[in-house]
Amino acid sequence: MLDHPLPEISSWVNYFSEQELPVLRHTCRQLQVARDNMETVTSKDIARIVLQDPLMAVRVLSYIQPLTRNKRLHHDVTTVAGAIMMLGIKPFFTRFEHLASIEDKLRDAPPQALLGALRVIHRAQQASRYAYDWAVWRLDMNVEEVVLAALLHDLTETLFYCFAPQLALSVRALQQKNPQLRSDVAQRQILHGISARDIQSALCKAWHLPELLLKLIDDDHADHPRVKNVVLAVNLARHLAHGWQDTALPDDLKAIAQLLNLSEAALGQRLGLAPPESGASLAK
Repeated sequence: MLDHPLPEISSWVNYFSEQELPVLRHTCRQLQVARDNMETVTSKDIARIVLQDPLMAVRVLSYIQPLTRNKRLHHDVTTVAGAIMMLGIKPFFTRFEHLASIEDKLRDAPPQALLGALRVIHRAQQASRYAYDWAVWRLDMNVEEVVLAALLHDLTETLFYCFAPQLALSVRALQQKNPQLRSDVAQRQILHGISARDIQSALCKAWHLPELLLKLIDDDHADHPRVKNVVLAVNLARHLAHGWQDTALPDDLKAIAQLLNLSEAALGQRLGLAPPESGASLAK
């Protein structure tokens, strides 16, 4: 595993591209159950499993893109369900028959590395659930695209925990010392001027992810309602991970209420929020 910063963004892209991406052990188990029931399982059933795991999702999307170009399609495949449908159920299980797990990958790493990776993935799962709910409420043209973008928004952070855990833990240590320190700033301090966001943008292009998805995970396009849906879902999940003491939460809730054209009280009910003094939390 890498324990020192690389000099350029392209170096990081090459390094991550050379690795086999591990997935959650739970994903491996669920896919095995689905494989055992291949005669009755549907592409939607498989997509539901994949969309709980950002690393599995990006593996499926990056694999299907070259195939779509070979078939001369006039559009990118922008959803996991679409990718599985195009690939076919049996070929899907053949291609992804042997999957390494994150838990096994980080077995010999410091325990905090696995905890960090699982924390980021849990946050991504939570963000994708918020994104789904709000996209449905907004009558979005393609809800899964928004869900997928929220799930993959912080993908590179997970990659660091898997393949450069010491660096990821150094970033986290900086933020623990200064809770107000933004992730980008902490990452640039540790990675010699490079942020995970810089790497992710280049990585998504190198992996030929759909152009639409690149826009949806790019915070620079946050004036667009679909991108704002993603960004606010990611921000809420990130800030709630710190507890109700996070000072950014009031601004988050105000912005979400504006996006959904709801009062903040109505938004609180929709999110399942309890008053902070009663141990507020999001309903699972």
